[in-house]
Amino acid sequence: MQQVVVPQFLDVEDKIIGPVTVRQFIELIVGGLVEVIMYKTLDFPAFVVFGLIVLSLTVVVAFARINGQPFHLFLLNFIQTIKNPKLKVWQKSQDLKYLRDLLAQPPDVPKSPLIRRPVTTSKISEIALIVDTGGIYHGENGF
Repeated sequence: MQQVVVPQFLDVEDKIIGPVTVRQFIELIVGGLVEVIMYKTLDFPAFVVFGLIVLSLTVVVAFARINGQPFHLFLLNFIQTIKNPKLKVWQKSQDLKYLRDLLAQPPDVPKSPLIRRPVTTSKISEIALIVDTGGIYHGENGF
């Protein structure tokens, strides 16, 4: 059998310039392009105000990590959680009413007594085969 080297650090990004990764480099380039466009279109006082805001957002998105994940993934998860929260609230009064109604009904009692057939070793091996195949094999009876 051929031995294969398994990579161990899959979550570590490749670094291109010192400690800067490819993702961070692209984010800094996009932020720089936005700064250049703002410099060409806005007057200087507005450029300084909005330029500092864009520069700070670019640096935060490129370098900040929250709970060990990059800021852009944290921001995407946050927006997804806000749009579709997964909070499940237990309505105790509705569940207790359902249980009271369920207990008020008389239980269904079978008319005939159950007959148990002895289980043989061949039947046990057939059941084991059904379980091992994940239900693909249905047995001789096809139940």
